[in-house]
Amino acid sequence: MSQTKKEISEKAFELGQKYEKQCTGCAQTAIAAIFDALGIWNEDVFKAGSGLADGLGLTGNGSCGALVGSSMIIGYLFGREHKDFKNIGKPMKSYGLVKKLHDWYVKEYSSCRCYDVQEIQMGRTFNLWDPNEMKEAFNSGMMDCCSKIVGNVARMATKIILNNGFKSQTT
Repeated sequence: MSQTKKEISEKAFELGQKYEKQCTGCAQTAIAAIFDALGIWNEDVFKAGSGLADGLGLTGNGSCGALVGSSMIIGYLFGREHKDFKNIGKPMKSYGLVKKLHDWYVKEYSSCRCYDVQEIQMGRTFNLWDPNEMKEAFNSGMMDCCSKIVGNVARMATKIILNNGFKSQTT
């Protein structure tokens, strides 16, 4: 029995929430959720997402890791290959699809900067390099908040991917 686009997207949402709660690392958890929902895997893309959590390297000062990780998959599936590196028009499809994800994210969360999203969603930011603030972040519900964001971003990225011609391997 084949899965519908909606079922695959909902699976990405559920896996994104689950992985963020169990494993943390919003970029990698989004990547894993989307890959698993689509029935594909690339260890290099997954590994490359490792340093991107909490706004790049746990700094909070960059874009949401779930947004960046999901954008990496869009680039992986629709981006320019090395053989076309000098063709400046080749990445336009991936640019457009990532922009669509970005624009949805900013509309949903008011900013793509991790600290801004923390402030809006949780009322404050956390320095995850400080053990006391890390503990406070976990105690204040950061995992629930971030897992919902990861799930939502994974679902939206999966919708964008499926609506642009990618055929899931899970069907």
